[in-house]
Amino acid sequence: MRLRPGLRVLSRSDSEVQIGTDARWAVRLGGLGAGEVRLLRLLDDDPELDALVDRARACGVSAGRATELLDALQTARLTCRTPASSRPRVRTAASADAAVGCLLRDDGDGAALVRARAGRTVGVVGLGPLGLTVAVTLAAAGVGTVLLDDDGHVTSVDVGAAGYRLGDVGSSRVHVASRLVRDVAPDVRTEPVDGTFPDVVVLVERDAADPAAGLALMTAGMTHLSVVVREADALVGPLVVPGAGPCLRCVDLHRADVDDCWPTVVAQLAGREGRVGVLRGEVGVLAGLCGALAAAEVLAHLDGGSPATRGASYEVTLPDVAPRRRPWVVHPSCGCTTLTPTAPTPLT
Repeated sequence: MRLRPGLRVLSRSDSEVQIGTDARWAVRLGGLGAGEVRLLRLLDDDPELDALVDRARACGVSAGRATELLDALQTARLTCRTPASSRPRVRTAASADAAVGCLLRDDGDGAALVRARAGRTVGVVGLGPLGLTVAVTLAAAGVGTVLLDDDGHVTSVDVGAAGYRLGDVGSSRVHVASRLVRDVAPDVRTEPVDGTFPDVVVLVERDAADPAAGLALMTAGMTHLSVVVREADALVGPLVVPGAGPCLRCVDLHRADVDDCWPTVVAQLAGREGRVGVLRGEVGVLAGLCGALAAAEVLAHLDGGSPATRGASYEVTLPDVAPRRRPWVVHPSCGCTTLTPTAPTPLT
């Protein structure tokens, strides 16, 4: 038994200690004697609890009192029985995810979280700075296969914090993105494995979500997350699970309910009319924040959590870039919840 990895044991006074700093699980133990404070503070350097009772004598604490303190730690869910073989080690970029997973999972086995991600596949369509951020973040978090899709080339306006460099200008976005993904996670696969399909597809688009792309994923039964970069804001979500909640067509139908001309407008935006030869970059702050937010939503889905964008989208506007959540519901005229999926098509 051990204290959950990452928890600090801090002295607050001569008679009180604090364990943890996150308000979700941090606790204070007060009314302690000097020896009890000293005993608990030893856990800051060595979180193993099996020898706590043995250490107690050296601190002038009785075995019975040491057992009471151990029970208090267990009651506060600050301990775990994770085998030594599964504790996170600093080996990959995902070691931080494993360490935090020890705090978030009931069983304290953060390594199991990362091992499960290694068997997952995520497709990223659209590899501008935001899409690249999504791909690199997912790979760094331990996702085993990250499929990359973009028929464009790196341009000068792509260069920035996301990873593209001036020397990459003119090169295939997919080629450069593959290199950058492997730089942070050498074992990640960027090519599809026969017989496997993405667990999630992230669609990163400009101005508006393409109805045809969303429909294709719906009919294939593929879970997908829509990300749209607009003039000075971006939309992250909804995360669409076919047959379970609103789809992208539902969103368009809701918008058409309040704007009769929305179908005409979205056809122009998704069709990219009138923008030939115009290079439009992505503001680095927006691309970085929304890329990380999108990756977090995907990971929440893969990890069996509750993504905030299931049936909702985040609107992130410049200059404040504070995400605002907007809920969506199934539109009564859509019929997406009764759609029968066809055989999925590999993402290449």
